[in-house]
Amino acid sequence: MAGINTIIFDLGGVLIDWDPLYVFGEYFDSEEKRDYFFMYICTADWNEQQDEGRSIVEATEDLIKKHPDWEKPIRDYYGRWTEMLHGPIQESVDIFYQLKESGKYKLYALTNWQAGLFDIALVRYDFLHWFDGRVVSGEEKIRKPFPEFYQLLLNRYQVNPEEALFIDDNLRNVKAAEELGIRSLHFRSPQQLKEELEHIGVGPLIQGAGT
Repeated sequence: MAGINTIIFDLGGVLIDWDPLYVFGEYFDSEEKRDYFFMYICTADWNEQQDEGRSIVEATEDLIKKHPDWEKPIRDYYGRWTEMLHGPIQESVDIFYQLKESGKYKLYALTNWQAGLFDIALVRYDFLHWFDGRVVSGEEKIRKPFPEFYQLLLNRYQVNPEEALFIDDNLRNVKAAEELGIRSLHFRSPQQLKEELEHIGVGPLIQGAGT
């Protein structure tokens, strides 16, 4: 692993705490209704269509036509989206800061994020401007786990996959990166990330230092 010179970060769930349950955790009068909403109405696949560039207005209105009885929660999905954005995962940002300050690595972001909503994050969080480059699905009209999306970053920034490390909280996305020959870590917590980075020779890192 001494050859690693590039680290590619996912954002939501790794550096930024985003979760629809911050809005919908207590929204419905039963867990069964909430689970139905996410399984059959505002599904993960539906959300990823917007990550891939579809208008959130078009997506919302189209879904209301299909499920008029669910109009209010459908509107609240993007209408209250900023409430799902809880801020930095600070210990992860501290690790990112230390990697940046070391000067040893090129640092990139590869994120599934609707373009207009990503602008909100760019205004809120200064650390998103620390990257040497970023590739955002909503801007490129393609997303993880499609290999073309990873390849776009590799080509644009002339990254050798054998010298790169990818970090993502979604195991599906991790496996897709590994299929392209990119060493990857499945993020589960900042402490686990710190330990695994040090294990492969990226470190030492001090938890809580930097920002």
